[in-house]
Amino acid sequence: SFTVSLHTVDNITVMIKLRPGVLPSCQIRFNKNVIRSELKIKPGENVTFTFTCSTPEKYFIMEIQKNIDCVSGPCPFGDVHLYPLGLPRLNRTFIWDVKASTKTGLELKFSTSWLRQIEPGETCPDFVSYNINSCIDKAIVNIGTFCRNGSVSRVKLLGGVIMSVHLPWDSPLTTSGFSIANRASIKRLCIIESILKRESSITLMSPNYPLGFPEDELMTWQFVVPSNMRASVFFHNYSLSNCERKEERVEYYLPGSLSNPEVFKLSDSQPANIAGSFNLSLQGCDQDAQNPGILRLLFQVIVQQPQVDENVTHLVDLSKEWNMTVTIHFEGWPSRIPLMSEPMCLICKDPRTCDRVLTLVSGAVYKISFLCKDLSRLRITAEKGISCVDLRWCQRKIYSLSVPKAITQLPIRLHKFIWKLLAPDLINIEITSPSLKLQQHVPEQRCNTSYSYSIVSATPETELNVGVFCPGGSIEKIQLRNNITISLKTFGKGFLNESDHQDLKMSFVPHIKDECTFTVSPDEKAKVYLQTPNWPYGLPPYVSISWYVVVPRKQVARLGFSKDRMGIACETGRAYVNIKEETLGAEETVRREDELLPEPRNMYHDFWVNVSNCKPVHKMQLTLQFWVAFADKQIDLGVILAVVAGAGVLMAIGLTVCCVKKKKKKSQNPMVGVYNANVNTQVPGKQGLFTKGRKNNESHVYAVIDDAMVYGHLLKESNGSVAPEVDVYRPFDGPIGSLPPSPPAFSFRKDIKRSSNTEEPPPLTDTDHDTYTFAHQKSGQLEDNGDTNEKKNGDMSLLENKEQDSLVE
Repeated sequence: SFTVSLHTVDNITVMIKLRPGVLPSCQIRFNKNVIRSELKIKPGENVTFTFTCSTPEKYFIMEIQKNIDCVSGPCPFGDVHLYPLGLPRLNRTFIWDVKASTKTGLELKFSTSWLRQIEPGETCPDFVSYNINSCIDKAIVNIGTFCRNGSVSRVKLLGGVIMSVHLPWDSPLTTSGFSIANRASIKRLCIIESILKRESSITLMSPNYPLGFPEDELMTWQFVVPSNMRASVFFHNYSLSNCERKEERVEYYLPGSLSNPEVFKLSDSQPANIAGSFNLSLQGCDQDAQNPGILRLLFQVIVQQPQVDENVTHLVDLSKEWNMTVTIHFEGWPSRIPLMSEPMCLICKDPRTCDRVLTLVSGAVYKISFLCKDLSRLRITAEKGISCVDLRWCQRKIYSLSVPKAITQLPIRLHKFIWKLLAPDLINIEITSPSLKLQQHVPEQRCNTSYSYSIVSATPETELNVGVFCPGGSIEKIQLRNNITISLKTFGKGFLNESDHQDLKMSFVPHIKDECTFTVSPDEKAKVYLQTPNWPYGLPPYVSISWYVVVPRKQVARLGFSKDRMGIACETGRAYVNIKEETLGAEETVRREDELLPEPRNMYHDFWVNVSNCKPVHKMQLTLQFWVAFADKQIDLGVILAVVAGAGVLMAIGLTVCCVKKKKKKSQNPMVGVYNANVNTQVPGKQGLFTKGRKNNESHVYAVIDDAMVYGHLLKESNGSVAPEVDVYRPFDGPIGSLPPSPPAFSFRKDIKRSSNTEEPPPLTDTDHDTYTFAHQKSGQLEDNGDTNEKKNGDMSLLENKEQDSLVE
């Protein structure tokens, strides 16, 4: 049994009652035969009781309340004890209700284990908690709930206070851990003092959080910080009320400041890198009676050792950049919120303006510094917009998509650089990588570089994820319709070394037919894997994608698909795969969605691959992957043998013809014509040599016939049914021009160019290419044929010589 004896002067009341939501399976027995589920022991009473079960802590809780009146009489200041003794081991709450005048102040001083404020609903690790309420007239304001082992050493309050300590049934705690003292009026709702001796992070909340701070009230937090430490303040959650008069604000008393108090809005960046102790006050306003709103604040104070390089500044020159932002942030931002207990990394753009996240904009120069022990926990995310305003100007410009030096020179790892490319109507975007080229990241050919590009084409209606690409592949050019977002993402520290070699470029080009066109220019003997955009979710309906594959010289490409069918059924329209070589007369291979895809085939010229989607039936998506392998062209052995054999046959025929000719030459009579060294060998065709004209001087009549070139008798001896007359000379009866045909040059080449203003020369009759010889003619044998100039010179042309010989005969 338990006996509780309460003195009247102690003004203590003990209440034992069932825990909320628990069935009365256990009862309280007192005064021998009285059984109840609740027991209240008042001041001056002495009660003995027992429980009807062996584990009453599962069913009952206990409240011990002491009322202290500091208005009508003296206050029992000093250490607060847990009284009375001998209470049963139940979950218990000790409550001290202190009534005091608003003209005086009360101070709660915590002795050994200072307090740490927690959010409503949060529990303490040892389940021991302190709750402080301020009483002004009849209004009760919840200052906050605290756990042990923190930094809050004192709480000063205006007027009365209700202080409670919650202990679990098995807690060994025997002292309250705080004392109450009388102080002069503090002229504000409360003052909370926090002592921060070493590197630490604390979280504090405004009274009544998450409900509203009292109207037109003022409270202060005092932070005691060693002068060799640095403190920074961060507001994580706040809201503002609707003010009729005054303005809600925070005020700082900072060490070394010449403008104390420094006033900030709750929306401003709060002071950081504070050397030593400081005060922070929250001031409310007169609220709108109809719509008051809520003023509340949750903030964090971080105390750090000053960094060795805290005075080292880094110059970030963005003055020549346009439409660009650079954000320096903690790892995982913005999706992950770091824990309050995590070490803090701060970025400062001036000695007092520091934050976990800092955004810099183009057109300015910044000097930044870092308050961070481990810079590897920081990242950079940048974004740049490129748009076309004047078509005449932007179509001639090539834009470099490379990370500026101002970013790569910082000691912070680049996480992502985003280019947003905006194209006007009827203008598209072309992305090129002239030297490095791009490789598409596919399961069979993964990127292993220090960075990659993610390319997304977007319209207000649809978004097309073109794919992930990295440098060192075969894709030389990508042409895209609509607006484009290119995100460069880094992996590891290697990007700093490779950033100097970026060669990605973009330009605005005329309208293209397909949604996306790739130009693939592989190296020799390469194997390239390519897949449709939006992998693995499938092409959007009615989208057409093309690849133009360049086949290197002396190479043959082998094209194959990774599966034998498209794998879809169309609800509307048709899906097609088209393949065509870029050569004259090439046939186009076309496959529909209900047909088998082509088998692997060799491509000897540059070729196109086009994939056009339909509207597939529900839950079916068009995803295609194909590969192109390259190898040296191989000449077929049978062709080689045929060529060699043909060359041998031609050589044998040539040797036979030569032998026959030589034999014939020996038995051939000499030609009739004799070379005359005195005749004029000037090339025919000049009017001065033929003054009479061809019709009058009969220079077109042949005077020499080579008997060795007459083969009529051979044909007569054959079995042929026709014997042409080849042994009779027939003079030319057709029209005769004013100029004679020019004979071939003496080299007797077969590729003599024919003049456009002369008649075609007669064919050579000497197939042996033997040189003609002509005899010297005596001047007396020549008869006047009207060419007086020729007689005077003692020379005449070859054809005129022949005419004279014919006349003499």
